[in-house]
Amino acid sequence: MGFLGETWRLAREGEVLGEIVIDEADFPWLHGRFVPTSEFEAVRSWFEESSALLDAEEYEWFDASYERIASTLSLVAPEGPVAEFLLHVDGGRARFRWSDEPFDGD
Repeated sequence: MGFLGETWRLAREGEVLGEIVIDEADFPWLHGRFVPTSEFEAVRSWFEESSALLDAEEYEWFDASYERIASTLSLVAPEGPVAEFLLHVDGGRARFRWSDEPFDGD
């Protein structure tokens, strides 16, 4: 697939929080190595919390927790920001799906 090797960026108000270098494409998910910047530390706990809730199958709490990520951060493809995304960061790995349009139900 054309995504392999691309670098995507996680940002907040234009400030890069980390980069994702895509090394696996499993439609609709992309996976890659996550390289955080020092600015990522300010939001790392958001991802840890949402991961823990997802692992515990606490989906309603996960939705509320993830909303903070979705409403504050942006995912930037090589071509520019995407309209909507679902991103999981676990240590040095990230996986996400994205859309140029809002996901169904929004």
